[in-house]
Amino acid sequence: MTAAVWAIAAVIMVAIVAFTEMQKAKHRARHGITMDWLGGERTPQQPAREAELIREVEELRERVKVLERIATEDRETKLLSAEIESLREK
Repeated sequence: MTAAVWAIAAVIMVAIVAFTEMQKAKHRARHGITMDWLGGERTPQQPAREAELIREVEELRERVKVLERIATEDRETKLLSAEIESLREK
């Protein structure tokens, strides 16, 4: 093959890649998808999910605090069992 054929093939490949990147950019813009600094995609729904996860973590922290308080208090076994059962009923 001649150099001209290779040059045309290279131009066609570059055009295909450029067209594909433009289509991807249009798709992302249409759907509100943004890119983070590592190149990962972030959809608009993720902040709502993050808020849900933050709330769940706070609830779990509260549970851990209760369990730590129960475990570290100096009580008799019956009182400890009664408190655990009352917490399970809530």
